[in-house]
Amino acid sequence: MDNCKIFLGNVNFNTTIEALVELASQFGEVVDSYKPERKGFAFITFKTPEQATAAIEGLNGKEVDGRELNVSIAKPREERPRRDFNRGGYQRDYQN
Repeated sequence: MDNCKIFLGNVNFNTTIEALVELASQFGEVVDSYKPERKGFAFITFKTPEQATAAIEGLNGKEVDGRELNVSIAKPREERPRRDFNRGGYQRDYQN
C-alpha cells in the first residue's frame, strides 16, 4: 500500500485538502488524504498504485493557486531522535 500514497509539495498554504482531493480524484479513487493547516504539503492515498502513478504524471508541475506542485510517491516517515531543549536559554551555575 506504500506506493499508493503520493506527496504533494509546494502547495499554497491557502489551498484546501478538499480542493486537492477533487483535483486528484480525476486520476482514481482517493481513500485517504491529509494536509496540515498552514503548511505547504499534503498526502493523498489512492486505491491502487496505478492510480497513484497516473496522479503523479498528471499533477506534477500543475499550477494550483499560483504555485507549481511537486508530486511524487510518498516516502516512509523517518523516525528521528527527540531533541531536548533547555527552554530557559542558558543554565547558570549558582555554586561559588
